[in-house]
Amino acid sequence: MALSNTAKRVVVSAIAVPVILAVCYIGSFIFFSFVVAVALISFYEFSSIAKNKGISVNVWIGFFSLIFLAVNQFNNVFSTYTFVLVLMIVISAVELFRNKNSAIYNIGATLLGIFYIGAFASSMIGIREFYPAVGDIYLRGGYIIISVFISIWICDSAAFFGGTAFGKHKLFERVSPNKSWEGAVFGFIFAILTMILLKEILLSFLSWQTVIAFGIIVGTVGQIGDLIESLFKRDAGVKDSSGLIPGHGGIFDRFDSILFTAPFILLYLKYIH
Repeated sequence: MALSNTAKRVVVSAIAVPVILAVCYIGSFIFFSFVVAVALISFYEFSSIAKNKGISVNVWIGFFSLIFLAVNQFNNVFSTYTFVLVLMIVISAVELFRNKNSAIYNIGATLLGIFYIGAFASSMIGIREFYPAVGDIYLRGGYIIISVFISIWICDSAAFFGGTAFGKHKLFERVSPNKSWEGAVFGFIFAILTMILLKEILLSFLSWQTVIAFGIIVGTVGQIGDLIESLFKRDAGVKDSSGLIPGHGGIFDRFDSILFTAPFILLYLKYIH
């Protein structure tokens, strides 16, 4: 008997969630590899979405750039300004020889994918590697990224169930017709409550101000990230970024919120925490 879509989602989540949390805890090259895989697959799915609009994303330059950004975040050895300068020259020069539809759209979409997915995904590595690799101190980065993932998952679930039960006012109907303001408020509240709870379990080394700020970031920026990915799909006329994950869609679908949230968490850690 074929499993229902809901059953597929539950089975996949039961397998994937412990694996993701374990990878976050281990950190180092394991987490680095995980993030690179998420970024590369998400970029490929993004290029497929763009193809529905007649746009030809330069996938290979995108792949190279994503790996470079991740490596640079891991080791911090190269100037970002120099990278952007070289990237602009290379993409523009290569487009001279591609002759695939609109050069402006192709260059623009390639750069959008590189910086949206690549720079944002590398921020996840920045969070995990924020604390030095010295004993238990190194685990703090793992606890933070684990907490962000858990808060996002709870936020998404609360937004769904709260919206289903009480949703009356559409959030962004032209982008995501099923989302409501009521659901978004539920997600926001539970994102903060989850972080508060995790303060007692995993994040005792952080101040209450930082923990609540993380909850606010997840509850707002995370939901915005989900809407922006929905905007891309709606514009291209597709339901999911791919069918890679049974019952869940694609990798880009599942990691859109963490991709958008990670750079804000990293900036907070660097300049406010």
